[in-house]
Amino acid sequence: MSDLLHLVPATARGFGKPAGRISFAFGRRFFLLLLIGLVWLGPAWNDARFLYAMALWDFAVVAAWIWDLRRLPRPAQLDVSRVWGQPVQLDVHARVTLELQSFGSLPITVQLTDDAPASFQCGTPQLDLTAPIREPVVASYTVRPGERGDARFGNVYLRYQTALNIAERWAVAPLAQTVRVYPNLEESQRDTIYLIRSRQIAMEKRHPQQRGQGREFESLREYREGDESRDICWSATARRGKLISQIHRIERSQTVWIVLDAGRLLRARVRGLSKLDYAAAAALALAQVAIYSGDRVALLAYGRRIQQRLPAGRGSGHVRALLEGLAQVQGEELEADHQRAAEALLTFQKRRSLVVWLTDLSETAATPEVIESVSRLAHRHLVLFTVIGQPELRELLRNRPATPREMFRHVAAQEIVQRRDVLLRTLRQQGVLTLEVDPGRLTAAVVNQYLGAKERSRI
Repeated sequence: MSDLLHLVPATARGFGKPAGRISFAFGRRFFLLLLIGLVWLGPAWNDARFLYAMALWDFAVVAAWIWDLRRLPRPAQLDVSRVWGQPVQLDVHARVTLELQSFGSLPITVQLTDDAPASFQCGTPQLDLTAPIREPVVASYTVRPGERGDARFGNVYLRYQTALNIAERWAVAPLAQTVRVYPNLEESQRDTIYLIRSRQIAMEKRHPQQRGQGREFESLREYREGDESRDICWSATARRGKLISQIHRIERSQTVWIVLDAGRLLRARVRGLSKLDYAAAAALALAQVAIYSGDRVALLAYGRRIQQRLPAGRGSGHVRALLEGLAQVQGEELEADHQRAAEALLTFQKRRSLVVWLTDLSETAATPEVIESVSRLAHRHLVLFTVIGQPELRELLRNRPATPREMFRHVAAQEIVQRRDVLLRTLRQQGVLTLEVDPGRLTAAVVNQYLGAKERSRI
C-alpha cells in the first residue's frame, strides 16, 4: 500500500440542470423593494392617485426582477466538480472540495448544498462562494466516516444570484457517486512498521540462540559446539573431511487465513466503533506483516453466509484486494454461521496453515458453536482464536460494589468472565492458541502472536 493514490475516489463532474419545472425565484432585495413601495400608502390616504404610483413602482420592481433573472447564467453554464484529495478512511477526517466554474456573462454568488450520507458525520454541507466569469473557484468541507463500505453521495444543489440579488435561480449538478470507506490505513501502516521493527530488534538480540530454528534450509557452516546432531550434513562432512552443520531459517512461504466473524456480536460498539471495525483494522495490519514476512494471506469473512473469500496470495496487488474485501465486510443482525465458515475453510485449505479467527463469544449456557468449529479446524491447522473482549466487564470486576444493584452486576460480570476463561482453556488443551484482548489493543496483540508463532516455527 505504498501508493494510496489508487484508493482516492474519482472526481465527479457535471453541468447544472434546472431544479424542477420552476427553477427560479425572487431574491431578498425583491421583497425589500416591494416593502419600500408601501410608503405610497401614506399619501394615498389623502389622494387615491398615489395608489397608481405604488402600482407603477411595483411594476418597475417586477421588470427589474425579470431583467436580473435574464442576466443570470443558465444552469447548463455552471460546471461543478466534487474533488477528493485522499482515500476515505474510517474515523479519519477527510476534506471534500467542491469546484465551480461559471460560463455566464457576469459574476454570481452561489450557495452549494452537497447531498452527503449521514454516516459521514458532516450534517448537510452548505458552502457559499462568489464565482467570477470563467474562473474556477473552490470551497471545501470536512467529513469523518463512521462506517466502512460503500457510501452514496447524491447531487449538488445550487442557489445563485447576481450582485443585485433581485432574482435567483435554482440548479442541480448530477454528481451522484459511490465512495468506498476503507479501514484506517494510516494507523494500520504505522502499527505495522512499529511492530515489525520492534520484533526485528528483539530477534536480533536472541539471534545466536535461534539460528537452528525453522525447517527451511539456509546455508552450511563448520560444526560448532552446541549444534544438534540432526543438523549435521553428512554428505558435506564426507566431502570436506570435517563436520559440517546445516543452518535453517523460519519458513517464509506459509499460508495464513484470516477468518473474520461479521455476525451480530461484532456489531457491539466500543468508543464509537464497532468490534467489526477493530477486527478489520487488525486483519489489515496482520495481512501486511504476513506478506512482508513472505507468507501468503487469504481472507474469509462470514455472517449467515460467506461475505468475502479471497484465495491465498502475496504482493501489493493482493494487499489491495484484501483491503477492498475488508472495506465491504458489513455486520449482520443475526448470529453468524460458524459451522459454514469452518467447512468452507477445510474445503479451500487442505495443507496445514495458520488460521487467525477474529470473533466474540455469545453468553449462553451451552458450548458456543464457534468453539466447536474451531475444534474441528485444530486437527489440521494451527488456529489463533482471538476473542474481542468487552472493556466494561473487566472494569466491573475491578470496582468494589457499593449497592445491591452494583453487586448483581459485579456477579454477572464475574460469571461471564469465568465462563470465557473456561472455554478458552478448553481450546488451549486442544493445541489452539487463544487470545482475549480489548479492541484498542487488538492489532498489536494479533500481530505479536503471529510473529511469535513464526519465530517458534509453529507453522
